[in-house]
Amino acid sequence: MLLKNTLKSLAIVTAGLLFAGQALAGAITPEQYQKVVDEAYAKFKGVKDGANADYIPILAKVPSDMFGIALVTRDGKVYAAGEQQYEFSIQSVSKPFTASLIMAEQGPAAIRKKIGVEPTGLPFNSKMALELYPARSVNPLVNAGAIAAVSMVEADSEEDRWNKVYNNIQAFAARDLQVLEEVYESEMSEVWGNRAIANLLYNYGRLYADPEESLRVYTRQCSIGINTRDLGIMGATLANEGVNPITNKKLLDKEDVPELLAIMATAGFYDESGEWMYRSGLPAKTGVGGGIVAVVPGKFAIATFSPPLNEAGNSVRGLKAINHIAGELGVGLYGPNTGE
Repeated sequence: MLLKNTLKSLAIVTAGLLFAGQALAGAITPEQYQKVVDEAYAKFKGVKDGANADYIPILAKVPSDMFGIALVTRDGKVYAAGEQQYEFSIQSVSKPFTASLIMAEQGPAAIRKKIGVEPTGLPFNSKMALELYPARSVNPLVNAGAIAAVSMVEADSEEDRWNKVYNNIQAFAARDLQVLEEVYESEMSEVWGNRAIANLLYNYGRLYADPEESLRVYTRQCSIGINTRDLGIMGATLANEGVNPITNKKLLDKEDVPELLAIMATAGFYDESGEWMYRSGLPAKTGVGGGIVAVVPGKFAIATFSPPLNEAGNSVRGLKAINHIAGELGVGLYGPNTGE
């Protein structure tokens, strides 16, 4: 009886914390949104920690002082600070959106069956993970799983595969996007690690199209140029149950959004995803181009751009800014979090 009452009390406390956070988020005024975004920008724009990714040569040339924040609500209102127009390569932030395309075509079960949903606890480009885990590809937010996801797109040709991936990301961003050709060429010149991953997946029967085709489409996907506002709208689409708040187009069934957010929560920050959830309590995805998008389900998304990364490959200013905003607004999924 004591155990039963204790568990009941814990459930009540947990639910109370969650509802308190949701209630606070619902009561936020436009002025409060802008104020907390401005505060985060001012507080962290001077941070000098981290360094640009250099394993893709062209990323090392992106100005390291660039910093932008965009908070986009589920009804499409944008609250921003800092650099908003600079187009950076989407890189790994593209991964959940291509996973959503697979879900829309084939259902969430296809992701579990043909890729997997477990975090690796290893770097995002790990080849060792393919040998350690029976699923091989493990989850769609690391390179192996993302290449596998591209290979799963229902397509008749490489052009068809690319167009579906490209058009899906453009639909999430609510505008026409361009591939940054210099980024694509730079990545393809140093693609040996991902080529090894694609060939290993194919060898194990966990790649579902030609390895070179899958590799090219995946690399081109990562080279799409977006800005901070675009990324905020993409995240707000997930916050709005799969409906883009700008175009009102449904891109993912609302019943499937929780599965996608769960993958983002467990693997969106690579091998520091646990640390991220501990601090922010928000499903998110990061990329080595300097972008991050975090989602507050049913409320809004926070997107940031800043090129200097920490050792795990995550934007230093971006993660600090999102932690601050989430903490100030009390919107962590598990209750208000100070972000400390």
